[in-house]
Amino acid sequence: MSSAIVPSIAFVAGLPKAELHLHLEGTLEPELKLELARRNGVDIGQSTVEQVRATYEFDSLASFLGVYYPAMDVLVTEADFYDLATAYFRRAAADGVRRVEAFFDPQAHTSRGIPIETVILGYHRAAVDAAGLGVSAELILCFLRDFTAESALETLQSALPYLDRFIGVGLDSDERGNPPAKFAEVFALARANGLKLTMHCDIDQVGSIENIRQVLEEIQVDRIDHGTNIVENPELVTLVRERGLGLTCCPVSNSFVTADMKAVEMVALLHFGVLVTVNSDDPAYFGAYVADNYLALAEKAGLDTDELVQLAKNSFQASWLPDAEKQAYLAEIDAYVAGYPAA
Repeated sequence: MSSAIVPSIAFVAGLPKAELHLHLEGTLEPELKLELARRNGVDIGQSTVEQVRATYEFDSLASFLGVYYPAMDVLVTEADFYDLATAYFRRAAADGVRRVEAFFDPQAHTSRGIPIETVILGYHRAAVDAAGLGVSAELILCFLRDFTAESALETLQSALPYLDRFIGVGLDSDERGNPPAKFAEVFALARANGLKLTMHCDIDQVGSIENIRQVLEEIQVDRIDHGTNIVENPELVTLVRERGLGLTCCPVSNSFVTADMKAVEMVALLHFGVLVTVNSDDPAYFGAYVADNYLALAEKAGLDTDELVQLAKNSFQASWLPDAEKQAYLAEIDAYVAGYPAA
């Protein structure tokens, strides 16, 4: 396929890809939120889908989180978590997603009285069943960084009996005043238990570069979520490239929480050889699943099909799959491109 061909919706939707930055709680569409509220007798203050959708409005990370966490009150039973994740996996499969490494936030649920096993078992059952959709799915347990380090440690310890049901740990929520070093102990324990490590380094935060330095040099993560501010420090950019660490970027959500999609930075990093990947973050809230994010970035940055194919390949290379499975998915991409209609 020639790089001169303009990317199409059909091409991008069919392109095999992995999604590595996806919050399952962020896939709660208004229709399902209302259904779960009625199922569980939870008063959410809205009675129609339109009213629920109208609450999904924000203009910063803080205002987004102010909408995001209260919405989770409708998630109560194991079946609720299963239904939420399954709805996402179906949507992801339609976008050509073949591999998902999905975040979930147990503290957002245990802090309101939901047992951690309810959360893990519901999500894990959906991840297993995703294979029937052609999607290989794994879970990443995230800690809320605006909770205490002690709470994170307690959460990990309570999750260890279910160690075979998630492959890594992450760190998300409000970054202000909550640097990576705050969680060094719990991440060391996770590493000792054979788990992979990733952390959010959100865009344009106070102390962004110092936080990125901490995740690379002190925590020594296996991947960085967001992280595009790294362009401000060429030495760190080189370090990420040399280590082969992926950056899980989210173009559309960037444009909601700041004034900039960060397309220029993503493309610069891509051309420098960094494993930049494209993901949807919290698609129910930002109105764009992963294929939409590929197209949005392509339109903003003028990317051609070759560059989108490289982004898709990066997504598998940055995943935590065994090397043999990565190579199989890369071959699948090559076969898809070779067989795609010239029109």
